[in-house]
Amino acid sequence: MNRLRRIVPLLLLILCCALTAFGQEPASPAGTPAPAAAPTVDTGDTAWMLTSAALVLFMTIPGLFLFYGGLVRSKNVLGMLMQNFSLVGLITIQWIVIGYSLSFANGSGFIGGLQWIGLSGVGAVPNADYAATIPHQTFMFYQMMFAIITPALMTGAFAERMKFSTFIVFSLLWATFIYDPLAHWVWGVGGFLRNMGALDFAGGTVVHISAGISALVAVLIMGKRVGHGKTPMPPHNLPFAVIGAAMLWVGWFGFNAGSALGANGLASSAFMATHTAASLAALGWMAAEWLKTGKPTMLGAASGAVAGLVAITPASGFVTPAAAIAIGLGAGVVCYTACMMKSWFGYDDSLDVVGVHGVGGIFGAIMTGVFASKAINPAGNDGLLYGNPSLVLTQLKAVGVTVLFAVAGTAVILVVLKAVMGLRVSEQEERMGLDLSQHSESAYVLGSDYEEMVATTGHLSGAKIHQAQKA
Repeated sequence: MNRLRRIVPLLLLILCCALTAFGQEPASPAGTPAPAAAPTVDTGDTAWMLTSAALVLFMTIPGLFLFYGGLVRSKNVLGMLMQNFSLVGLITIQWIVIGYSLSFANGSGFIGGLQWIGLSGVGAVPNADYAATIPHQTFMFYQMMFAIITPALMTGAFAERMKFSTFIVFSLLWATFIYDPLAHWVWGVGGFLRNMGALDFAGGTVVHISAGISALVAVLIMGKRVGHGKTPMPPHNLPFAVIGAAMLWVGWFGFNAGSALGANGLASSAFMATHTAASLAALGWMAAEWLKTGKPTMLGAASGAVAGLVAITPASGFVTPAAAIAIGLGAGVVCYTACMMKSWFGYDDSLDVVGVHGVGGIFGAIMTGVFASKAINPAGNDGLLYGNPSLVLTQLKAVGVTVLFAVAGTAVILVVLKAVMGLRVSEQEERMGLDLSQHSESAYVLGSDYEEMVATTGHLSGAKIHQAQKA
């Protein structure tokens, strides 16, 4: 009996040890790496990315279309809103069918493959190549919002003169043949600019340089608005424009901080850099304008903030707050100067897309090569100030390639469309305004203006005419 009492505890001890060992993974043989853990969805990261995607869409509608809509003349405001609003639907279907696959699927160094056409294989399981803690589909539609806003940025350059039918076809072709390849070059696995070491955290080259340079090509090919340089063309509703700029500022946190692809320290760093640069750029533009004209303007402050947001975009995930101060202040002065110089060159960039997005994007990409630090983002690189001047050269190469590709590709698309369907509305339609000539409606309907619209379009009932006459 005593012997049994000694044996039972020993057997229980052996059983517990066996059960513990049974529940453990077998040890890997010496020298054999343990298998990598499967990507798993992190709810915090996913929630942040869903919010960021919504913020980037908020930048386009209503942010960008209010900013641009307030800056055009009253007879063109609905035409501007319509261009931006329609792009959401147009690019969404393009991205689902082919755009995402061309941009991010494994392919060559120049274009993605076709395996994700129609979002085949893009579901709830994370894709470790891009974001291992959020659903692949979440990453896809976050990137979709970038694809939507990029062609929308160009609408401010050729505002008040492009045919709506041509605009739709141009936007579809540009997204497919310009934006998608550039996104793959810079962000896609195997993209040649990515492999070269070019840094673009949130879209300095892919979004702003491509849109700004393509906008310049568009206005040069299309020509000036009727009466440009002879007839005053002031903004019709400056408060609209300022509200739109403020919305862009808020939405930009999703644009830049969201590009960290998770709710983490890098997102916080990018958030801080973004806000800092916008704040200093607004002050920089105000100071430059104040020195030149004697008075700072509300439009100048708003434009400066947008310029700072543009310039910090490629650098936001790689630089310190102190660097963001320098980039923002420099962007305000540089972009103001660029916008003032457009009269020297004689092109009609209606809302300064070239000066803000084109020049601001180039400035930001180069400054990334100067201020980038691996202490902020180990996945990046050190720049000039941290002992690596070669990064500036790499950034310059990426800028040059982007500019050349955008110029050549956009020119080909526009020349073909000009021959096939025409680019501009007629002079009579332009004088009438795009609201009436392209959409048969008016943003502001007051008395005789309403009757003029009825006579022009013939789309309104007698009851509505009577109602307008009484008003």
